[in-house]
Amino acid sequence: MASALDDDEICNDDYYSLLNVRREATQEELKAAYRRLCMLYHPDKHRDAELKRQAETLFNLVHEAYEVLSDPQARAIYDIYGKRGLDVEGWEVVERKRSPAEIREEFERLQREREERRLQQRTNPKGTISVGIDATDLFDQYEEDYEDMVGGIPHIEINRMQISQSIEAPLTTKDTAILSGSLSTHNGNGGGTINLALRRVTSAKGWGEVELGAGDTHGPLLGMKIFRNLTPRCFVTTQCGLQFSSRGVRPGVTTVLARHLDKNTMGYLQWRWGIHSSMNTSIVRDTKSSHLTLAVQLGIPQTFMMMSYQYKFQDEDQTKIKGSVKSGFFGTVVEYGAERKISRHSVVGATVSIGVPQGVSLKIKLNRASQTYFFPIHLTDQLLPSAVFYATVGPLVFYLAIQQLIIRPYVRAQKEQELEKQRESSASNIAKKKQEAEAAVLLMQESVRRIIEAEESRMGLIILNAWYGKFVTDNSRKHERAKVIDVTVPLQCLVKDSKLILTEASKSGLPGFYDPCVGEEKSLKVLYQFRGVMHQVLSGDTEPLRIPKQSHRIDTDT
Repeated sequence: MASALDDDEICNDDYYSLLNVRREATQEELKAAYRRLCMLYHPDKHRDAELKRQAETLFNLVHEAYEVLSDPQARAIYDIYGKRGLDVEGWEVVERKRSPAEIREEFERLQREREERRLQQRTNPKGTISVGIDATDLFDQYEEDYEDMVGGIPHIEINRMQISQSIEAPLTTKDTAILSGSLSTHNGNGGGTINLALRRVTSAKGWGEVELGAGDTHGPLLGMKIFRNLTPRCFVTTQCGLQFSSRGVRPGVTTVLARHLDKNTMGYLQWRWGIHSSMNTSIVRDTKSSHLTLAVQLGIPQTFMMMSYQYKFQDEDQTKIKGSVKSGFFGTVVEYGAERKISRHSVVGATVSIGVPQGVSLKIKLNRASQTYFFPIHLTDQLLPSAVFYATVGPLVFYLAIQQLIIRPYVRAQKEQELEKQRESSASNIAKKKQEAEAAVLLMQESVRRIIEAEESRMGLIILNAWYGKFVTDNSRKHERAKVIDVTVPLQCLVKDSKLILTEASKSGLPGFYDPCVGEEKSLKVLYQFRGVMHQVLSGDTEPLRIPKQSHRIDTDT
């Protein structure tokens, strides 16, 4: 029964918007809005048979909205499930004796049950494909190598490749099996491993995991991992393992202690004992606009200091630029790069790595949903300015060309297809809403005439013109067509005591309104006169609006 009320199926009729009240409206506010609309739509006020029939339809809609919102139990059901939740029979939520709090508890229980069913079907696959490319011939062209070049074409080869994949199989709400495997090759030598882990959530504070592995490079593996919240601000993770090989058994232990230093900052202490013993401490600060990491490690053979910083632009494409410096016994490496979202599920990034004695490398990464594609390209073993220049400029030029020629047209076409499907699926409903809006406008004419006369006598609020829908003001979108409807009459009808107040609900649900562009961003533009002076205001679809308070004066000749 719960599946009948999935989010995608909830009816979009908005009773709050129809009555033009806040979602937190009191009984007095509901009653005042209901009486006002009843006076407007009462069938007895119209003699024409067609107008009388239309008024009766709208009157019944208003009455239905008031009946639901004035009943605390029905209102609680509507707030959670929408209109369709009120039509379900033989289910707990229709028990009128239940309080709103009990209904919400029932809803949460059903959500948990639905989530448990979804767990049985979810595998959460994750994968990584890494392809290492040796392109040193592009820049390291020593004289003795010229004889090996065919026709003067530099020799570029793939010298390493790694493929890894993992899936999760929920066994119960607390137990999960994780199967993972990897294949790798480097300069003609390859190998693979396969691992099976069983994870159990022991309590709200922790979980444990047992891992079994096998491979032709390292031999069998037996490991265990434990996570535990010590306090609300501190947790510890311990991992131990036994690696079996022809050289014997190699034990290893890794412990990480982490603590929240403040709302956005974490501190980590790590101790590792085994093949590569080390101690590491790091501080990570992550905010809405930046990400900073400071780390120091003492160990064999890796001892280093590292600092990295990432700046997050607050744009639609979630652009990020980053830079890092890492210095230790192995040398010094400086990295800088950027990443950007190119579609709903895809993120592309490029990083330039400059190091001594590592040389210059370009790392390209593409994330597609839960799959990662990584292409490290080694350009030169030396610090050549030409290699740094091409590694920086080349990906940028390539990205801009692909973005302009392929990505943007593709995303635009996808968006248009989705909007077209949405329009087709809701065409009949929109046609019905349009008829209701047109009927409401006809019924409002007499009331609007009286309101205008009253407002003119007191130099009050007169709506000269009002449009609702999609406006095209950006020069780059001139090819798009504006999709708006005239809502001058419905807005004037809502004027009371020289004031117009709209709540934060979608304006498409207001009397006399409908959605002229399903799935697209909408606004309300109003040109009005108040105390003899013309004003104009632009409001978003779900923005609350108060006139004349939110306004700006324009020239009366405009």
